[in-house]
Amino acid sequence: MDLTGAVWRKSTRSSGNGGNCVEVADNLPGVVGVRDSKDKEGPVLTFGPASWKAFVGLARQH
Repeated sequence: MDLTGAVWRKSTRSSGNGGNCVEVADNLPGVVGVRDSKDKEGPVLTFGPASWKAFVGLARQH
């Protein structure tokens, strides 16, 4: 999957956890990328926007 042009961001809630974060790129059409912030050249998980929205919605409930 071509993620050229992805704009990666960390959650605003990621501070204070020793750098153990994920980064999300949700600026590309049709795909949301998720990667380990400590391994920027490592693997990326990709999700469809609806799946990512459902995941985030469930995560916010817990």
